[in-house]
Amino acid sequence: MAEEINRRIVLAARPVGAPRESDFRLEQVPRPEAEIGQMVCRTIWLSLDPYMRGRMSDAPSYAPSVALGAVMVGGTVGQVVESRLSGYAAGDYVLGHGGWQEYWTSDGRGVRKLDPTAAPLSTALGVLGMPGMTAFVGLRVIGQPKPGETLVVAAASGAVGSVVGQIAKQSGCRAVGIAGGPEKCRHVVEALGFDACVDHRAGNFAQALRDACPKGIDIYFENVGGKVFETVFPLLNPFARIPVCGLIAHYNATTPPPGPDTLPRVMRAVLTKRLTFRGFLVFDFKELEPEFLTEVGAWVRDGRVRYREDIVEGLENAPGGLIGLLEGRNFGSRP
Repeated sequence: MAEEINRRIVLAARPVGAPRESDFRLEQVPRPEAEIGQMVCRTIWLSLDPYMRGRMSDAPSYAPSVALGAVMVGGTVGQVVESRLSGYAAGDYVLGHGGWQEYWTSDGRGVRKLDPTAAPLSTALGVLGMPGMTAFVGLRVIGQPKPGETLVVAAASGAVGSVVGQIAKQSGCRAVGIAGGPEKCRHVVEALGFDACVDHRAGNFAQALRDACPKGIDIYFENVGGKVFETVFPLLNPFARIPVCGLIAHYNATTPPPGPDTLPRVMRAVLTKRLTFRGFLVFDFKELEPEFLTEVGAWVRDGRVRYREDIVEGLENAPGGLIGLLEGRNFGSRP
């Protein structure tokens, strides 16, 4: 019988500025076999997420960089094809971190079994996975929404932002999204139920945001940075809370942003308005995962939280999918 092949995508070069497809390499190696205490899983879904751009860099960060020649990191839904690990059997579906490859091994650490009858398997990488939990903990723990407040979230049609706004609505807030383009803005309002959505690419962006937030902004869930943050910042109310989840506008930067230096103005407002900025990483709140799965899982099942997935077919197309995500071409989560 012919030897089974494992296709995988490795980091071939560290990007300078925006990643290019030549920064990745598709390889074929023998499929791994399970040793005692291991299982082999076949990837069904791979999640593409903005944090991956940071992992391609060798700059110091909260997590190790991907080594040159190593498999790109990523969350995966897989099916067990071989098991020598107690508690797992061939056919089980699991959530893990198999990376950009067709087969991966695990000793069970950091892996969770999935029930394919409870929700579509792909949701474990989106609305009921890391992006959804990021929205849940960032808003609940740092944003602390209260009825009648105004929440604004950048990248509102994306995997995190779409859930942030819908949870805010469950908390009695006015939810205002910011997205790129009229199609995304229509989706955010008509399909996701936000009160308003503003196109950051439009020439009247600043005025449109002011019109959408007549009482100012009490919570700003930051995913973007750049001109979006600069436009939001003057509208922040006293005691506003700003969960800082991502800064995608800066991920490909190779030089500091042009002047003038806005830090004194920002810090003065932090002081005089008593603003709370807090960066966070989803794994800081692992203990809240059961609460997240119970609460948001129920909302997904009864339709109070809706989701959209942007699917790229084929492992070989993962590099293009990530590049498109970083350029804002995705629509929803990208498994």
